[in-house]
Amino acid sequence: MTPLPAGLPADSHVHSEFSWDTGGPDSAARGTMRATCARAVEIGLPALFFTEHLDLEDAWFTDLEDFADHERHLVGEDGVVAVPRFDVDGYLEEIERCRAMFPQLHIGTGLEMGQPHLRMGAARKQLDLTRFDRILGSLHTLEFEGGRAEPNTLFRRLPADEVLRRYLAEIPALVAGDEPFEIVTHLDYALRYWPAEEGGPVDPRAFEEEFRAAMRAIAASGRALEMNTRRLWPWMPQWWAEEGGRAISFGSDAHTTYALAHGFPEAVAMVESFGFRAGGRAQDLWRR
Repeated sequence: MTPLPAGLPADSHVHSEFSWDTGGPDSAARGTMRATCARAVEIGLPALFFTEHLDLEDAWFTDLEDFADHERHLVGEDGVVAVPRFDVDGYLEEIERCRAMFPQLHIGTGLEMGQPHLRMGAARKQLDLTRFDRILGSLHTLEFEGGRAEPNTLFRRLPADEVLRRYLAEIPALVAGDEPFEIVTHLDYALRYWPAEEGGPVDPRAFEEEFRAAMRAIAASGRALEMNTRRLWPWMPQWWAEEGGRAISFGSDAHTTYALAHGFPEAVAMVESFGFRAGGRAQDLWRR
């Protein structure tokens, strides 16, 4: 095993068995947190945050094909999704066990909250947000015909360019309030599902002003933008810097052990070329 280069940042977006979309703590995903920590030590990653999903939508609908086999039992006959309650106590207990087992690794707690601008009240009723080291704000769903759906579902119902523009247009609302999340994740989320087979590959330049407007809103809110390493887009840190962005995080969005820190060496080289530099500790955000 070849270790990663020295001086890499924390992976600030990692999921374990405590995220519903891995199957949950009683599923085949059990033990993912420990295995991921062991993997971090093996490859020399100094720090990570387990940012488990907190999705509190009550009118989220999907097409069954948009869910993996192990998730489909969460979809009702009417297509509405109902995810299980986050086991916060079990999660925090496992975090402490991992910290004891891997003292050389910085293990941070975290949440990835879907639609925090709409669901923060429900989140605060369910758990104490101050118990978490890092909270990510994600836009996973968009309003459609009285419910909400993810971009992959909406691409079957609307023109592709409209879905992407709707997604980016909601980002200013996501960051307009004072909800306690410090990082906006995967601004390219809708691009993951872009229907290239039907319409050809996406040209981000066709949506440059929409991306830049979203970035300006994030920067004005004082929040950081995640460099999600599932895909590396050179224009992402470039436009972010040009629109006043001062801070970034790195996130693999790993749901499996071996996806941890995917693309990190390349991402670091990419963002350094636009003036972003490491903080004093591995777990710190990078800044310009």
